Amino acid sequence: MARERVVQQLANVIAVLHHTHPLRVAIDGIDAAGKTTLANELAPLIEENGYIVIRASIDDFHRPRAERYRQGPVSPQGYYEDAFDYTALQKALLQPLGPMGNGCYRRAIFDYRTDSPLPTREEHAPLNAVLLLDGVFLLRPELASLWDYRIFVHVDFEVALQRALERDRSLFGDAETIQTRYQQRYIPGQRLYFQQAHPQERADVIVDNNDPASPRLRFP
Repeated sequence: MARERVVQQLANVIAVLHHTHPLRVAIDGIDAAGKTTLANELAPLIEENGYIVIRASIDDFHRPRAERYRQGPVSPQGYYEDAFDYTALQKALLQPLGPMGNGCYRRAIFDYRTDSPLPTREEHAPLNAVLLLDGVFLLRPELASLWDYRIFVHVDFEVALQRALERDRSLFGDAETIQTRYQQRYIPGQRLYFQQAHPQERADVIVDNNDPASPRLRFP
């Protein structure tokens, strides 16, 4: 299958990257691009090469609801600026796994569903660990230098919206609410991200995922 070959190729690229500390891999892309699916597919393939995979998501580094929506529940600026706690992400996860870190990290700190902190335990990463962290806005300037490899999953906004209409019903309840959220908050917030951070220019590889059965890799 074309997808299996592409994911294997990407896993092989990651497996041969030289590093003297745990490898930190960003899997960035707009909402509903397929980031989590790709990360979950990569994990066992990378482990087959003798690495310990640490799976994490930006979703576990949300800010509290009052901070996320301080600019309004459908504000695109609020989505880009306030949704996630990047300071906590750096201190809890990215810096400990970096060249000056001690390897002691936390992969999650906040549960946005209950709007409360997560009492996760501290873990220790071996040198042969590979962090696969998926999420939006990962290649923004304050994080860009903390990644050792940067993957950007590309899909058109129209494709992402159609996927969200199927995927997000349990979260938002109905198609009209999903469409409103995407058209007023998520998509404009991503356009703001593109304008300010130029994530595809920062990426080491771009995965065109418009056709998930036959994704394509582009190495800028």
